[in-house]
Amino acid sequence: MSYSDYKKEFKQLKVKPAKLKKYMKHNAPKKRSCGIALKKCRRCGRVRGHISKYGLDLCRQCFREIAKDIGFKKFS
Repeated sequence: MSYSDYKKEFKQLKVKPAKLKKYMKHNAPKKRSCGIALKKCRRCGRVRGHISKYGLDLCRQCFREIAKDIGFKKFS
């Protein structure tokens, strides 16, 4: 199960509402008020390698892919 997409399991549980309710109770991610999992990449949803400077809110991998498009230059 990934950090953000725990809802993939819903396809099988849609026809069984009692089991879906129990699944949601025990497997839904906890709402965070602080910590590393609070900030997520707005492009892919990763929680690690987060760049929040200049209001980017991207992980480092997504930043590398789109840095040129948003106006950053590579100096070395």
